[in-house]
Amino acid sequence: MVQVPVLSKSSLLPVYINTIRHPQCGLYVIGRNGPNQKLRIFSTTRRRIHSSTKRPSPPVDQPALAAAAPVNHIPAEITAESPPMAKSAPLSVLPLSMVLRNLAITSISSSRILLPPSLAVMSLLAHSNQAVLNPDKNPLLRWFLKGTFYAQFCAGENAAEVRRTIDGLKKIGFTGVILGYAREIVLSETQTHNLSACDEGPVAEECVRNEIGPWAAGTLETVRLARPGDFVALKFSGAGRQALYALKNRLPPPKHLRAAIDEICALAAERDVPLLFDAEQTAVQAGIDDWTLEYQRKLNTTPGHAIIYGTYQAYLKSTPATLSEHLAAAAKDGFTLGVKLVRGAYLGADPRHIIHDTKADTDNAYNGIVESLICRSWGSVLKAPEGQDVKFPRVSVVLGSHNLESVRKAREIRDSPQADPATELAIAQLQGMADEVSCELVHASRERARQGSVREKEDAIKAYKYIVWGTTGECMKYLLRRAYENRDAVARTRSGRDAMWKEVKRRFRGALGFAA
Repeated sequence: MVQVPVLSKSSLLPVYINTIRHPQCGLYVIGRNGPNQKLRIFSTTRRRIHSSTKRPSPPVDQPALAAAAPVNHIPAEITAESPPMAKSAPLSVLPLSMVLRNLAITSISSSRILLPPSLAVMSLLAHSNQAVLNPDKNPLLRWFLKGTFYAQFCAGENAAEVRRTIDGLKKIGFTGVILGYAREIVLSETQTHNLSACDEGPVAEECVRNEIGPWAAGTLETVRLARPGDFVALKFSGAGRQALYALKNRLPPPKHLRAAIDEICALAAERDVPLLFDAEQTAVQAGIDDWTLEYQRKLNTTPGHAIIYGTYQAYLKSTPATLSEHLAAAAKDGFTLGVKLVRGAYLGADPRHIIHDTKADTDNAYNGIVESLICRSWGSVLKAPEGQDVKFPRVSVVLGSHNLESVRKAREIRDSPQADPATELAIAQLQGMADEVSCELVHASRERARQGSVREKEDAIKAYKYIVWGTTGECMKYLLRRAYENRDAVARTRSGRDAMWKEVKRRFRGALGFAA
């Protein structure tokens, strides 16, 4: 052993550098800053000099600050502390093709020059009745869209493509997916005003044949495509005019539609695949809430485990009061309330005066509701109904958020002593958006598992991607809403673009042999 004093840069005390040679493990370098400081032990492996003409193997020795000696090779009388591990990049879990496509689309979505014409073209494709502008009838248009925007946000057009996409996401590290059938109808103000029941004569038969039937078949296939641990998103507007008329007027589901919903719910309960009843435009949302509570009373009978979830949009001023009423109903009738909480996706369709005045107000509402749900307690935002002494019921929660601060806050609350660890909790982002948020969740979940810090099954961080499937033409309205959402959240879109660009540069440096 050789001991050499050298001058420390961070202290006037000498740094003692000891070296120990080991016949198998090479050279240990041991540093101690002063007599009372912790030891730092780093190792190198003996390098062999090749004299043959064959190309030598790459050197295995690493820089001193990167490799710690295995404890079982250190003499027993020495206590050592390994240097901290370098943090890995969360986006490193994504395939390069996904990173590059994400970078291209977020660059367009955050560009003041490129976004307006892109939105105009997509709006034309989503609402045109001309065959040449229908991706399902124009092979060239379908080929272009399917390789770009469709591939970014959608799962596939058939069962094989959907399963391949889901398997790829689970391989990355996601717990599962929220799978939805893309067929939907978004009404204009005039169409909403002129809705009719369509429940008599040939018109009723046409509605059942061309609207309810295809919607039911697609949704049933979606439940079959989902696997245990996945969710299925159900959008009632896809069932057509009868559904929209009944929802707008807060009527029960018409006969044929009720039969379809019953069949879908029965299959979901049999396969234990929870259904998320999506929120939609305000004109029909009260009717959706009525139907949601009806089916929750029927199927959410297992304490702490929901089969039916309602969706609540935090950007609406009325949401805390609405959710409070539904929680009171769950407490009174003894069922588990399934809650999917999002900020909101109908900024362009809902009246402005019913939406919070500022983004900060929406953020406060969202975060306050999250805290109450995870802790199962009333708070300053989500309050018990006035004049009622209501015990907070059992809930199952899905949080949909692209806001990194909100997601981190939810994780902190979940890890706090005030949280109810038995509450089912999943955190989800839309496929093709906020991957920097999603991958941080995946990375955190892996780290917790690696460190053995998951005490119970419920403590695991469950990261999901919301993704739809359907033909390219069926997905156009969904893709248009995603484009508008990127436009309305330019700062977030730019943040995603910058994260992808940083990841591309990191991989490029790595390919050239430079450490990240």
